[in-house]
Amino acid sequence: MVFVLVVVAPLGFVPSRRCACGGQGSGLGALGRYSPTSGLALRGCHEKRSVVGGGHQRAVRSAPATNFGPVPRGKPIRSTDRPKTGQPCGVPRVLVIDNYDSFVYNLVQYLGELGAEPIVVRNDALSVADAVALRPDAVLLSPGPGRPEDAGILCEAIPAFAGVVPVFGVCLGHQAIGHVYGADVVRAPELMHGKTSMVEHDGLGVFAGLTSPLEATRYHSLVIDPATLPACLEVTARTRDGIIMGVRHRELAVEGVQFHPESILTTGGHDLLRNFLGGIRV
Repeated sequence: MVFVLVVVAPLGFVPSRRCACGGQGSGLGALGRYSPTSGLALRGCHEKRSVVGGGHQRAVRSAPATNFGPVPRGKPIRSTDRPKTGQPCGVPRVLVIDNYDSFVYNLVQYLGELGAEPIVVRNDALSVADAVALRPDAVLLSPGPGRPEDAGILCEAIPAFAGVVPVFGVCLGHQAIGHVYGADVVRAPELMHGKTSMVEHDGLGVFAGLTSPLEATRYHSLVIDPATLPACLEVTARTRDGIIMGVRHRELAVEGVQFHPESILTTGGHDLLRNFLGGIRV
């Protein structure tokens, strides 16, 4: 008698790219929706329960651009303006630009726990026009390896959404904000990989109500050069040795932090993300 062992891979599983931190990515497809009740990200823009192949994925990427027209500049997007997703009115839809980092789905889980509907897209899986056509209520720019200008649509997405919906960057996303508005992103004096630092902040924006200083977890080798910071950006947080840990646009709802609020070693990370969501109008 011959026994045959059959191993069935989960439907829709896509091998992930290894991130700069040495961990594995999520193994999820390029366009996904996270369900906080199941812990899974399901591919597809409109069908929450279906996990399907690349043909449908391409249709999802191209159809919204023709269905919903251009996003009006300077006007907050309301829930009535958005594609129907099955979510109740008033639930903020957060577009998460995934820069191939192992921390992305920690952020996504936090957003889900806080009542948002995260929509995850890889930075090289669609155009900025396609991302805009998804009509999110806010945008989160994830951590990731490398430099911001090499991360797909990351830098292009910032001016596309700034002034329309709140934009929040974490680590690489924070550096991208600095880069887009004219700051230099340079080598940090010290490589930080899972180390914590005490960070002093201004108590405004995403830092509202948080203790200062707070303990923050850092994974980065690049920083925004304070000598090149443009007038439109203000420093919101620093380490005690002067490294920029947060920036905010002076006129637009664009903000970033260099550290990882989703790390369990960061003080008040949940509250920081709650503050980000609190700035969304749905």
